[in-house]
Amino acid sequence: MEWWWTGVLCHPGWVVSTVVLGLVVRMQRKGSWNPRACPVDLTGKTAIVTGANTGIGKFIALDLARRKARVILACRSQERGQAALEEIRRKSHNSNVHLQLVDTSSLHSVRDFAHRINKEEKRLDILVNNAGASGLPKAMTSEGLELSFATNHLGPFLLTNLLLDLLKHSAPARIVNVSSANHWRGVVDFSHFHGENLTYRLDSVYNHTKLHNILCTSELARRLQGTGVTANSLHPGVVMTEVMRHYNWLIRALFNIVGFFFMKSSEEGAVSSIYCAVSEDLEGVTGKYFDSDCSLVLPAPLARDPVLARKDWEVCERL
Repeated sequence: MEWWWTGVLCHPGWVVSTVVLGLVVRMQRKGSWNPRACPVDLTGKTAIVTGANTGIGKFIALDLARRKARVILACRSQERGQAALEEIRRKSHNSNVHLQLVDTSSLHSVRDFAHRINKEEKRLDILVNNAGASGLPKAMTSEGLELSFATNHLGPFLLTNLLLDLLKHSAPARIVNVSSANHWRGVVDFSHFHGENLTYRLDSVYNHTKLHNILCTSELARRLQGTGVTANSLHPGVVMTEVMRHYNWLIRALFNIVGFFFMKSSEEGAVSSIYCAVSEDLEGVTGKYFDSDCSLVLPAPLARDPVLARKDWEVCERL
């Protein structure tokens, strides 16, 4: 019996069919909306993309640069940001791409960044809050905030609020918040912001932060009604990016092996963000959540609670 199974698994037909199936699955990862087929021109517009030095953020910034926007790469690393800047300028043939440093885990850094933007930029048409990380170590920032919550939610929350006047001045403008389908496994416990009652198991903390992203996007959209500024959130898909760089090597190795067939590339994962940022279909659409295929879908029940969203916003404001 053991020999029979070995013979089946080693048969050339089994190997070929497995590879073909894997390639078919790989091809099915692409959604129906194609950024290259979208003719929107962003000449005269300004866009900010956080976490633009790698992964999804870099491809979002590249697309906006190809549309002739003035693109500001909001990155934490000077070295990696500069490398991304040069690559995007070269591939887009757009020299109007610039680097500004910001660390979203630091409210002080966020305030400095926003001050520079408000002082130097005349307009802001698109803000993409893409920066984030999963599997960050258990740690507190110097400002007394849990590291993952500061990086993935409170930093972007503060940044958005500090740039709201510039966005309103530039209306119609769009705010795009990159969340995750992992928010379905998240819960809301405001003690988490201070590192309390948290279990650091795989992506559990990340899941909570992604739920807060959607809740505050919904409340922001409500507060911006009538201003010409829209705010939407999205799931980019299960993407092979550096978001998991803080996990141990074994988990990352398994992630990469499985990911080759079943997960999106960074370029594919950027599509839903680009859709929310530029698609003419979304003119005036606000407070919604989109999946990785650019379809309007309902988020988890907790994420649809307007009372919880308002409470979440108020707590974040106080912090």
